[in-house]
Amino acid sequence: MIGDARVLQPAFVPREVEHRDGEVDALTNALDPITRGETASLFGPSGTGKTCIAQYTVERLREQVLDTEYQYANYWRDYTRHRALYRVLEAIEGTLDIHRQPTPADELSERLRSYDGTPHVVVLDEVDQLRDTSVLYDLYSTHDCTMVLIANRQAAVFDDLDDRLSSRLHSARRVRFDRYSRDELVAILEARVKWGLTSAVDRTYLEHIADAAAGDARIATGILRNAARDAERAGREEFTTGSVEGAIAEARQQVRRTSLETLTRRQRVPYDVIDEYGEIDPGELYGQYQERVSDPKTKRTVRNHLQKMVRCDLAVADGEKRARTYRIRN
Repeated sequence: MIGDARVLQPAFVPREVEHRDGEVDALTNALDPITRGETASLFGPSGTGKTCIAQYTVERLREQVLDTEYQYANYWRDYTRHRALYRVLEAIEGTLDIHRQPTPADELSERLRSYDGTPHVVVLDEVDQLRDTSVLYDLYSTHDCTMVLIANRQAAVFDDLDDRLSSRLHSARRVRFDRYSRDELVAILEARVKWGLTSAVDRTYLEHIADAAAGDARIATGILRNAARDAERAGREEFTTGSVEGAIAEARQQVRRTSLETLTRRQRVPYDVIDEYGEIDPGELYGQYQERVSDPKTKRTVRNHLQKMVRCDLAVADGEKRARTYRIRN
């Protein structure tokens, strides 16, 4: 039943995008031509197509300017200044002839700033996870560097910038992504079926998948992928109610595992505390966090970790302010 498994993967960038024409046009207008070294910011909940649209738009613009370098960096993993700079330098030809670990971040920054070659584009995903936002200044100060910043919340990026950065990035074009509607998710699924499967899928099943995904394209495509695999293993050329229901739970678990894998060791501690207690208030949670790490971060940092887990559907926050408690999402 599966003709092209790549189409069903979360990282797949389609030849045509569904129901994001406005966002594509806004980003294109902000970056065109990409040789100007402009900056754009994409904000919205997880699963709304920010990463896909950024990569799709940048690739389309690069077709017009062939001599252009490109790098994608996800700051869940490359969250320090050193890692972030190294990731960018990896993609720029002729700039990285140094060993990763022994090289100070300042030397990496100098190597980047002294670059005077072809224009390059850097898509910075999960940019609100950066421990040191000075890397954004490093990139802004680099010759012909175009930045696309991706985060869940606009405030998570711009509110914590120092005055030097804030004034420079104030003019960045900001593009908001909202949750997909039911019909929009169905259209996305229909396109994936057309490109990736050898058999049609009844629209009723696609509507049920869209309802279960609740506006999240990652979950929707995951359900489609799992149901198709189930049908293929059983030698069927069609979905069944049972295969779709089983695929729903599996897709949610897959997204959760992926989100958990991106947590750093320190970010994982608050999650483990919540999981152990079942439900816990912020004060007690922070106390447990302090006991479990040798060099605890501030309450504000831990609060940011908790907010991120809520936005990624790893945890649920109930109540307001002092009455707030956290629990793991089932």
